[in-house]
Amino acid sequence: MLDRENDLNAWDRDHFFHPSTHMGMHARGESPRRVIGSGEGVYITDTAGKRSLDAFAGLYCVNVGYGRTEIADAISQQAHELAYYHAYVGHGTEASITLAHMIMERAPAHMSRVYFGLSGSDANETNIKLIWYYNNILGRPEKKKIISRWRGYHGSGVMTGSLTGLELFHKAFDLPRAPILHTEAPYYFRREDRSMSEEQFSAHCAAKLEEMILAEGPDTVAAFIGEPILGTGGIVPPPKGYWAAIQAVLEKYDVLLVADEVVTGFGRLGSMFGSQHYGMKPDLITIAKGLTSAYAPLSGSIVSDRMWEVLVRGSDQLGPIGHGWTYSAHPICAAAGVANLRLIDELNLVENAGRVGAYFRKGLEDALGSHANVGEVRGDGLMAAVEFVEDRDDRKFFDPSRKIGPAIAAALLDRGVIGRAMPQGDILGFAPPFCLTEAEADTIVTAAASAVEAVLGRG
Repeated sequence: MLDRENDLNAWDRDHFFHPSTHMGMHARGESPRRVIGSGEGVYITDTAGKRSLDAFAGLYCVNVGYGRTEIADAISQQAHELAYYHAYVGHGTEASITLAHMIMERAPAHMSRVYFGLSGSDANETNIKLIWYYNNILGRPEKKKIISRWRGYHGSGVMTGSLTGLELFHKAFDLPRAPILHTEAPYYFRREDRSMSEEQFSAHCAAKLEEMILAEGPDTVAAFIGEPILGTGGIVPPPKGYWAAIQAVLEKYDVLLVADEVVTGFGRLGSMFGSQHYGMKPDLITIAKGLTSAYAPLSGSIVSDRMWEVLVRGSDQLGPIGHGWTYSAHPICAAAGVANLRLIDELNLVENAGRVGAYFRKGLEDALGSHANVGEVRGDGLMAAVEFVEDRDDRKFFDPSRKIGPAIAAALLDRGVIGRAMPQGDILGFAPPFCLTEAEADTIVTAAASAVEAVLGRG
């Protein structure tokens, strides 16, 4: 066993190029590495035998929890019957057609069709192309700019990395690229004018968006993209009135709305979609993680009725649409999606995410809300974050070089719980599987409080 563990560590160090990893430190063996061997419920176990409560569901994605044989069996059965066929030129499989139907049963009523991909990044690439195609068919070739938000996360490709508003994803990659623009993040805790109410800050964000649209020229601005609740940018719920104020501006200037629901889709907020949760009416919805609970890679772009009508018109004019991925609607992935959505319904996991999520956030607030170095405990549904500050009264942030957030995340892991040190701030994030129980939520809270005390003292 020891030789095997040593082999894996050596092969990992010498051959595996990891995403979002300090490459030099990893290759030199200067940073922690971990080989994950198995999972069950909300727990994972590594090959060294260490068991951890995964309070981030992988990357917000193992929503039904680990070890679900129903999904594994569906994948196996599909692989035995038909491992692959493409979706080009009208081809489909029972799994892909069934999954499309199930998605549309759950999506907001004004949505029409779903186009399948493999990741949230490629789904947003699809969205960009559809937005440009749509405006070309409408005879508006100049209406191509897309406005995103600072601190938003929308992928790691060239264009989707440009949509992303986090410096880590831009540095040394020559990003962002035109025609992508960024407006103010709806980050109430970090507002410059602390005298603003939430409603006033929402109005301010909407005014900044309108100012940008007017400066660029409304005839050049095609779309606005946003996560219903900021995810990787800090797990930040929108301030009161935000989406209503933003949508009024978009409607005024005929700008499409893209709701990136890669994280929130299929129940994380205690509602099937974040768009429904916050009263949004998007023209495109991006889905991925929760579609299969990451048991297989699958994503989608859900297209609204009004966009679909124009896309059909375009195909009548130009012939088949010139866009496709080899693995679109892959039958094995689609079978995983069908089994996953059925399981979410059978186990009532959307309701559980809302109920246990509220219990969990209250537990975090009770345990950490009064700590001298806790600026805010926030979240919605089964998403939560604790933001740390050097001085809560003056809202003075720690020097980033101190790496307070990563230190607390490491201390949390030492206590058997996985949280995430979020980028661009000292923020500890949580997004557990939907099957989390109140007892397991208590375990996370107890470990988090202990980790904070270990790094920052009793406060």
